[in-house]
Amino acid sequence: MDLSITGLQFGAGLLVLAALVIGAILLVRNMIGSKSGQLSEKYKGTASANLKKYPEANVFNLSSTFWRLGLVCSIGLSILAFSWTTYDETINVDDYTLDLPVDMEIEPPRTAEPPPPPPPPPPPVIEAVPDEEIVDEAPKFKDQTVTKDVVNTPAPRPKPKPKPKPKPKPKPKKEKVDEIFQVVEQMPRFPGCEDVSSAAEKTQCAQTKLLQYIYKNIKYPTIARENGVEGTAVVSFVVEKDGSITDAKIIRDPGAGCGEEALRVVQKMNELSAKWTPGKQRNENVRVQFNLPVRFRLE
Repeated sequence: MDLSITGLQFGAGLLVLAALVIGAILLVRNMIGSKSGQLSEKYKGTASANLKKYPEANVFNLSSTFWRLGLVCSIGLSILAFSWTTYDETINVDDYTLDLPVDMEIEPPRTAEPPPPPPPPPPPVIEAVPDEEIVDEAPKFKDQTVTKDVVNTPAPRPKPKPKPKPKPKPKPKKEKVDEIFQVVEQMPRFPGCEDVSSAAEKTQCAQTKLLQYIYKNIKYPTIARENGVEGTAVVSFVVEKDGSITDAKIIRDPGAGCGEEALRVVQKMNELSAKWTPGKQRNENVRVQFNLPVRFRLE
């Protein structure tokens, strides 16, 4: 049995209970007042007449009746309080779509920036060699008289030591950066449709939930409204492997603060209790770029 009621119905129920209590009080007061003349004649000259307390007009005789009336009112008020249900505002998104504008070109995502070219080698340094000073000295003669047949063999020259090879510079370690995909086997989905059975229904449900979230939280910029600015802003972001939103940026802006407002709503997705369902490629979670069009239209 569904006893859910809206706030308007709850207020109407409170008014009915209040009217019931006030009506009961007025009814009893009218009944006692209509008998006051008869009771005055009946108890004239008695002690009850002096005290103006007649047994027929004693309100304490109706205490059990008023107790039952109060019990009924309290039970009815409890039922109304527990049945009061608030409903989420329904956003009609039939006129909106996630299709990008036809005249728009999307730049493919850059997984990593290319490394900068190596710096040019330094120019060779030419060292100046000082001129040798020629000193005039008298030549010294040695006695070269040979007494025996001696074969002069030149002393062996020491072999020059090989120069040590310079140690190669260690190559910088390349950080592994996960590739960002644009199209994968299973595209990421907005949360809220995990109970749907088929994949096609999940995709359609996720698109509807995403549009409802966008146009429920979007606030038309005041400057754009005053100047009649309309158009479609496109925000690009990356759905990470854990379903979080990163690298959100504006890639199309109609101006007057519309792009900034669309970016704010996209970044607010990380504050939701549930995250996106990440995209999958070969049964593995991957990073996927998602381009979200947000339409601004004055009504």
